Amino acid sequence: MNYHFDQVVDRRGSNSIKYDFARELGKPQDILPMWVADMDFPSPPEVREALHKACDYGVFGYTQPKELYMEAVSNWFLKQHGFCPKAQWLVFSPGVVFGLSASVRAFTEPGDSVLIQQPVYEPFGKVVVANDRKLVINELRLHEGHYEIDFEDFEEKIVKNHVKLFLFCSPQNPVGRVWKREELMRIGQICLAHQVLVVSDEIHCDFTYPGFSHIMFPSLNETLAQNCVLCTAPSKTFNLAGLQVSNLFVPNESLRKKLREEIRKTGYVGPNQLGTIACEAAYRYGDLWLKELSSYLKENLDFVRKYLDEKLPQIHLIEPEGTYLLWLDFRALKLSPSELDDFITKKARLWLDDGPIFGQGGEGFQRMNIACPRSILEIAMDRLKWAIDGLN
Repeated sequence: MNYHFDQVVDRRGSNSIKYDFARELGKPQDILPMWVADMDFPSPPEVREALHKACDYGVFGYTQPKELYMEAVSNWFLKQHGFCPKAQWLVFSPGVVFGLSASVRAFTEPGDSVLIQQPVYEPFGKVVVANDRKLVINELRLHEGHYEIDFEDFEEKIVKNHVKLFLFCSPQNPVGRVWKREELMRIGQICLAHQVLVVSDEIHCDFTYPGFSHIMFPSLNETLAQNCVLCTAPSKTFNLAGLQVSNLFVPNESLRKKLREEIRKTGYVGPNQLGTIACEAAYRYGDLWLKELSSYLKENLDFVRKYLDEKLPQIHLIEPEGTYLLWLDFRALKLSPSELDDFITKKARLWLDDGPIFGQGGEGFQRMNIACPRSILEIAMDRLKWAIDGLN
């Protein structure tokens, strides 16, 4: 291994949302945070070196990235996913959620229906409601430990509610699905048939487990690409969320013009200088780092699975196909949603993401972030076992 993911970095005192805001967010001070989706690993050394160089230069005026930036971005997606976005498709955004919200405003009117699939990352529903659109939910089905799309309900909801826009999560957060080509094609064909635009959040695209491959939605075919807004960012892959840079790709020129105009109305004029420097360096030099990180995350997943099988059979792991987020089924404990969250927080002294925040289908579940050194993960699992043992 060239990188040391076992090294524990003390993030307290760094204004970390994950570590430094327990009291403000109503949690005990001694809680172990395994919630928000950033990693406890330093970004790749090449990224930090590029940022040091920029800081040593010391001038932080107005900037825009040029050809080398897009070259690095395009080459990354081509190498990792067989998809090569064109430079003219690029629309900058400070983050994927910002892009989702801007897309809702750009492509729908107040009162229009927007479809999401729950359980899903909480902001999906929030950006719909906050922009005065009608929220329509196609709940994912849990069948024999595996989540599936209810396509009949998906199409029925679209037709019944005159849906204009579909916010799609791929890979899926929190349930960890990496959608198959036939699933993506069926989604695309249904949306085309009913004139529903697909806005695809693929921020977790670089994290898949062995046996699974992520397929970028606009790579399916040219027709579907013309009916898609692709939302990407280096933030999950390289732990760069605080640098606020996101790359949206819109192959359709008319849609791209509308999205740019909507973003312009917000007053956003361009990407964070240090964010683009970090993004370019990450995509240019970060492939070996990501390869080793992915192996480490796979070992973390194996550790949790074995621990649950041997010591905590009451908790069921929904096997993830992608992301570094685990969807854990606590329903065998027969606790109400409020009792379960209270138990996890006060008895186990763990800060996980409570299932109901992800919407329909979330009750009885908790989301755990395993992008941390193994020693921290061991402490978390031991705390959980101690608490559950106390229930008996």
